[in-house]
Amino acid sequence: MNIFGVHLDRREKMPHVAEIQAKIAAMGRDVQFFNINAADDGRRKECVEQMTARMAEGGGTLRVLLHSLAFGALKPLAGAQEVAARHQIELTADVMGHSLVYWVQECLWAGLMDKGARIFAMTSSGGTKAIPNYGPVSAAKAILESHIRQLALELAPAGITANAILAGVTDSAALRKIPDHEKLMEIARLRNPHKRLTLPEDVARCIAALCHPATYWLTGNTLQVDGGENIVG
Repeated sequence: MNIFGVHLDRREKMPHVAEIQAKIAAMGRDVQFFNINAADDGRRKECVEQMTARMAEGGGTLRVLLHSLAFGALKPLAGAQEVAARHQIELTADVMGHSLVYWVQECLWAGLMDKGARIFAMTSSGGTKAIPNYGPVSAAKAILESHIRQLALELAPAGITANAILAGVTDSAALRKIPDHEKLMEIARLRNPHKRLTLPEDVARCIAALCHPATYWLTGNTLQVDGGENIVG
């Protein structure tokens, strides 16, 4: 597949972004990245307009939309001197939850998605479990999973599937922003039947398999891609 990437990075991270684009191009695929705030209505519309123009040149449709935004408040909701404020809770829900719907709407209005398209959203075990300081994000993940179920229902007649991907604990920049993330990683290693953390490659390979046309009947799920981590009590 050719790749559109939407990300928000500062100047010091741009060499890594360029490296990723170079790897995609080396595989013989077209690639175009947009360094924007993906939760901004105006920037999202501009981005989709540019994507539409680019795709009009070569034909085809948007086969996969992968939503993976990690930006929110990591604070307790109550019982502490400093708690998440209203605007922080609402911003977290909007960026990590509701923005999925807005991107799907924009892409559909632009006529980019057709029968056989796949929608994926990255969730976490926090969507159903309580984790210290994770309250606002946990609520956003629950919202995200709910939106996936509703999108699966509403887009089924169009032949478009929607599923949430619940990856195991992965050593990432987003994880390292969570207070006591070292403890989370230690517990995950002990719980996981494979005795290791989930790798980005583990998740990517599963998503690639789920893009196959034969998965057209798989929709509305929260799929655990964790090596069995969450089945262990």
